[in-house]
Amino acid sequence: MENFVLYEEIGRGSRTVVYKGRRKGTINFVAILCTEKCKRPEITNWVRLTHEIKHKNIVTFHEWYETSNHLWLVVELCTGGSLETVIAQDENLPEDVVREFGVDLVTGLHHLHRLGILFCDLSPGKILLEGPGTLKFSNFCLAKVAGESLEEFFALVAAEEGGGDSGENALKKSMKTRVRGSLIYAAPEIVKGTEFSVTSDLWSLGCLLYEMFSGKPPFFSETVSELVEKILYEDPLPPIPKDSSFPKASSDFLNLLDGLLQKDPQKRFSWEGVLQHPFWKDALRGEDSGWASEDSPFSSRNVMECSGPHDSRELLQSPKNGQAKGQKAAHRLSQSFRLENPTELRPKSIMGGQLNESIFLLSSRPTPRTSAMVELNPGEGEDPSSPQKTSPLSKMTSGHLSQGALESQMRELIYTDSDLVITPIIDNPKIMKQPAIKFDPKILHLPAYSVEKLLVLKDQDWNDFLQQVCSQIDSSEKSTGALRAKLNLLCYLCVVATHKEVATRLLHSPLFQLLIQHLRIAPNWDIRSKVARVVGMLALHTTELQENVPVIEAITLLTELIRENFRSGKLKQCLLPTLGQLLYLVATQEEKNQHSRDCWAVPLAAYTVLMRCLREGEERVVNHMAAKIIENVCTTFSAQAQGFTTGEIGPVLWHLFRHSTVDALRITAISALCRITRQSPTAFQNVIEKVGLNAVISSLASAICKVQQYMLTLFTAMLSCGIHLQRLIQEKDFVSTVIRLLDSPSTPIRAKAFLVLLYILIHNRDMLLLSCQARLVMYIERDSRKTSPGKEQQSGNEYLARCLDLLIQHMVQEPPRILGDILNALANVSGRKHPSTVQGKQLKMCLPMMPVVLHLVMSQVFRPQVVTEEFLFSYGTILSHIKSIDLGETNIDGAIGIVASEEFIKVTLSAFEAVIQYPVLLADYRSTVCASCQGVHLCAGATEARRGHWILGA
Repeated sequence: MENFVLYEEIGRGSRTVVYKGRRKGTINFVAILCTEKCKRPEITNWVRLTHEIKHKNIVTFHEWYETSNHLWLVVELCTGGSLETVIAQDENLPEDVVREFGVDLVTGLHHLHRLGILFCDLSPGKILLEGPGTLKFSNFCLAKVAGESLEEFFALVAAEEGGGDSGENALKKSMKTRVRGSLIYAAPEIVKGTEFSVTSDLWSLGCLLYEMFSGKPPFFSETVSELVEKILYEDPLPPIPKDSSFPKASSDFLNLLDGLLQKDPQKRFSWEGVLQHPFWKDALRGEDSGWASEDSPFSSRNVMECSGPHDSRELLQSPKNGQAKGQKAAHRLSQSFRLENPTELRPKSIMGGQLNESIFLLSSRPTPRTSAMVELNPGEGEDPSSPQKTSPLSKMTSGHLSQGALESQMRELIYTDSDLVITPIIDNPKIMKQPAIKFDPKILHLPAYSVEKLLVLKDQDWNDFLQQVCSQIDSSEKSTGALRAKLNLLCYLCVVATHKEVATRLLHSPLFQLLIQHLRIAPNWDIRSKVARVVGMLALHTTELQENVPVIEAITLLTELIRENFRSGKLKQCLLPTLGQLLYLVATQEEKNQHSRDCWAVPLAAYTVLMRCLREGEERVVNHMAAKIIENVCTTFSAQAQGFTTGEIGPVLWHLFRHSTVDALRITAISALCRITRQSPTAFQNVIEKVGLNAVISSLASAICKVQQYMLTLFTAMLSCGIHLQRLIQEKDFVSTVIRLLDSPSTPIRAKAFLVLLYILIHNRDMLLLSCQARLVMYIERDSRKTSPGKEQQSGNEYLARCLDLLIQHMVQEPPRILGDILNALANVSGRKHPSTVQGKQLKMCLPMMPVVLHLVMSQVFRPQVVTEEFLFSYGTILSHIKSIDLGETNIDGAIGIVASEEFIKVTLSAFEAVIQYPVLLADYRSTVCASCQGVHLCAGATEARRGHWILGA
């Protein structure tokens, strides 16, 4: 590795960082993956499958190395980003582009299958683009040879690494979770657990073609259970492009997708059907001619050229003999890929066993700030590219993360633990203060066991205790003493039900059914209210719910009682908390089991009743209870939460928030809206469309801290889904309001404000100038000091650091793009006395962005990451253009005005003055600077940056 120079970080995964690198003495740039050694099985798998493959549609493996702490994989550098980011940016592609991309996908996948390799995790993130748009398969961590067990191979590598195989069975078991790919693109048979096959990869190919055309995969859901149901049982909808100006899918394309997305692998297209399909318009004729029969997809006569380390050249030189030597080639294929001893394939290390990291020629720039990683599946998220297409310069200095990877990490940060805190509905002092529950043991008529005693009762004693409780509750005696004793017993049950184990046992006992009956038949409302309270306490504290417990019967009965007595605010205050706790219990259990249960189907009337309780005119306590129920239930991803996602829920909660005079209710209402937006982003969209964006922004600016936190979360959730995106990123008042929130003493508010600004800046670079003018860089520097390494970090500061790091990583990418645009604009008018109208417009768009560069190079946070070799080279070229302007060879005054021209030159020189004041930073770049500036003197002493003083070569 001493032969390589490492430049900037260009990608990042859960345990992997990808750098742009260059082989010393050449201009051959490569991608270098630095990964933790815990991923040795995945990296070894990648290397063993690709170390001899040379194909235009497969990322080429070069070398791999080992140091004391990491494995280093050197592979081909792809400068165009991933297919995932292309789809995300363009939303959908026209059919002719899908065909062009599809030819590369089919060619590469066909090539792998002829080798005997199954890709097994085909997804857009693992397809990279190079040069003019050639697609290449990358990241073979989860690929395998047909018929082998990847878990066994991973366990074998791990056992070798551990120095023995004594725990091989345990290793195999632990490896099962490491070989799972993306479920979205998995074929139905894989979801069912059957072995992977050629047709499984072809299903994934169909999913990719579908997504390229429509902008979304054929099957998608936020929940795993629903996604599995769709893959197994639903037919995909016909693909429709998001852009209505695009023509609809042709019949040939629809037929191809239908053949690839057949649920039954026996009915699915084989390679013969794919390659001969009319959709490709003969573009795959060469591939078709070399394919084997359908009965033998890995026929020995079609073992690919690179079938093994010894016979690859032989097959290439004598293609006619390849068929005759099929069995021999297949055996060598097994020897090449199915390594019985992983030590046969080892990374290189430096001589003498000194495996320290110092053998790498790292760039002299300080290591950029690292963000907290999002856990990814093995091999995912490692995209050795960044798809920036704004200028040639931006390709040279692609940022730390691709936009797709960046937005993926941003989505993980939208909702924090503090956004999803759960507080009880029953006995919540912020809703209604309740007197403490007490009972009199003297009139209990059964042993007044403490909680500790109940936990150690033997089964027979427990059954006897339950029988006594049920007998007293079921007593039909209606005397005053009997009713008083029954109320006392219910108070006792409320006390002991606060313990989780006791509550769980009581809920699953015959007592619960008896309590439900007494909700209906109790002689008076004093008894009914206490029964409802016991049921609510059991629902609040129980930890497990079995399917045979009649909770839906209890929910139905409570709903009926509330409807029958809707005019009684007191009764609603008594029954609503219990209804809410039962709904939340069912929702949490369904989310825990990840499957919707018919036995837990909540009647629609329950949702209707709760919506009525939110309306204007109800008592404040009733409003608060209903909002708290929605808040808690919508914290879960469950069918019960979906029951609240109606068109009116957003405006109703917003009205409650705006017109309540109690802060606790206002916070609950906006929190409920925040959590229901997590289920359905249109909830907040409906609010904006009804009350207007200006009213919402005004509320954000004037609200208390907790409300501001929830509202920022709402805006972030909307921006992440693209709702009102174009409107919000153009709204200067919105951006200014968010920047003002950076003065907040609340750490979560500042963190979320940074996250909102990041979404805005990603989609509208022009707002970066406004943000810098509003002191964004100053705020970043201030909070960077608070979250700097070495300081004790609280959980809030950790969240702030993660949001801040992503914003910094994005902003670091902007100066190269800005300089690239300025260079293009100046190059177009170089030597011209009278630029055209189009050229003048281009200058007016690009040159005003130069102050952004000035702000960043003057910042201690950004300067070390912004000032690179490419940056200085570009700056030298811009200075040459300024020299041309100063000498009168080029005239831009007429295009943009004298004032604007003077301002641009002043800012450009000020920015360079800021750079050259730091000679340590320029130590490794000085020769490059002098060469690129064509003789301009830029030493550390040239600090008098008056116009023309040193440009003209003092």
